[in-house]
Amino acid sequence: MNTPARAHSFRGRLREALRRRRVREALADLALWLFMAYPLPSLSEVPLWLRLLAAPLLAVAAPLSRRAPLAAATVPAALGLAATPQLFTSTFSPALVALSFLLGRRTQDARPSLAAALALCAAGLALALTLPGADLWDWFTLVTTVLFAAVLPWLLGRFRRQQYELHSAGWELAARMEREQQLVAERTRLRERSRIAGDMHDSLGHDLSLIAVRAAALQVSPGVDDAARASAAELRQAAADATERLRQIIGLLRQDATDSAQLPPSETVPDLVARTAASGVRITLHQHGTHDTAADELPPLVDRAAHRVVQEAVTNATKHAPGSTITVELKRERAALDVTVHNGTGSAAPPTPGVGSGTGLISLDERVRQAGGTFRAHPTENGFEVRAHLPLTPFAADPHPPTEPEPLTGPSRSSEELAQARQRVRRGIVNALWIPAAATAVLAVLMYGFQLYTSHQSVLPRHTYADLRIGDAETSVAPRLPSYEFDEESRPPGAPPDPSHTNECRFYRTATFDNSPLYRLCFTAGRLSHKDRIATDRDDG
Repeated sequence: MNTPARAHSFRGRLREALRRRRVREALADLALWLFMAYPLPSLSEVPLWLRLLAAPLLAVAAPLSRRAPLAAATVPAALGLAATPQLFTSTFSPALVALSFLLGRRTQDARPSLAAALALCAAGLALALTLPGADLWDWFTLVTTVLFAAVLPWLLGRFRRQQYELHSAGWELAARMEREQQLVAERTRLRERSRIAGDMHDSLGHDLSLIAVRAAALQVSPGVDDAARASAAELRQAAADATERLRQIIGLLRQDATDSAQLPPSETVPDLVARTAASGVRITLHQHGTHDTAADELPPLVDRAAHRVVQEAVTNATKHAPGSTITVELKRERAALDVTVHNGTGSAAPPTPGVGSGTGLISLDERVRQAGGTFRAHPTENGFEVRAHLPLTPFAADPHPPTEPEPLTGPSRSSEELAQARQRVRRGIVNALWIPAAATAVLAVLMYGFQLYTSHQSVLPRHTYADLRIGDAETSVAPRLPSYEFDEESRPPGAPPDPSHTNECRFYRTATFDNSPLYRLCFTAGRLSHKDRIATDRDDG
């Protein structure tokens, strides 16, 4: 009666939670849009039409950053590039910083983001080489803007993502430890149940056996009549039947369901390898002393332990490294059998991350230990390897094993995953520091080299200056001038005022160094009207 009501209540709570989540996301997107759009009405460094176009584009980019953050981050980059080939604008830089941070925070793969940054730099280089009035200094400004307004926030976003993953890994580790404690408690209960079953079998079986013996003695006693003999025979049969039923019940309590289902009693290791190979697994068997390793010559406990080790190792290899090559090696010595199973990394499919509890390796360790041997499972440089050393001499297992045996399978998967998460966070911190520093150093070297090149190409040779005559046409003078002028954006400091009635004055270096004097050439009505050598504030002489 209450089931439909509970289901309806659950659906209602789910819809309410989804509605609240959508409301929170909408408010967050609105706040992001307001942050990105606040410079549009207050700054006039870009044309009005571009600011009017930017408002709806940024409104679309805010919610788009959740589903396609890379596409959203390209919106302010395209707007800034449309405004200036230098990319840097006070109008669109806040949006570029915010969306680049969200791009790093909300994406896992770094390659598309880096490819987009390189494409933006390539587009800026093309504009610097083709647009009138643009030069390589504009491209250097664009690269600097990409570095500090896009790449650096993106790295900070990735660091924040990795920090969140570290926190999540910590909570997952805590939950996994709790589950492992529950498994330990369950194994303890099963072990105690098995011990109780053994005690019941030993005590009750002994008593029932005594009853059967006494009934048999009564049955053959000479002073007993036929009716008493029949009763004694029935009693003896009942005791035998009870003993058999007790054996079956105790066996049911003590049986290992996994072993009984997966361990054929007559199958040998070569049979197992052949059956596995027939199923399509790339597996090979190497035997040393084949004539000594026949199943009937091995002690039953050793034979079953070897079979179980190979079976579990092959199962783990096919589960966690599908397509890998598996090698099984049996080495028979005089007093022991060594079993080695190794799987390589040359798999057709990528290895799947392990999500098991690791109890399979623990059970193998226990089985080998009960046979008197040693067990080890560990990763290698090119895969994973399982080794078991099984003595062939009779061995009595320790009835009181240590409560905390030394782990033979290496560190737990939880600790490995937590260590990997910490390593990713540390790598994110390092990347956030060295990538901008390295890019800045490379950019500084390029800018310094380009400055040296333009300085050298702006030197007007002395003999060329001497050959110039007042009144020469500008069209005849220009081919003899250097490719670059003195590379100051404003007039050289300390230069005298230009002569009156001149249309244009150009400055050229007399030498490569910044503190050298300058040549000044002034043109009026398309002809050279003035030429002189001037000393500026840079001139030491």
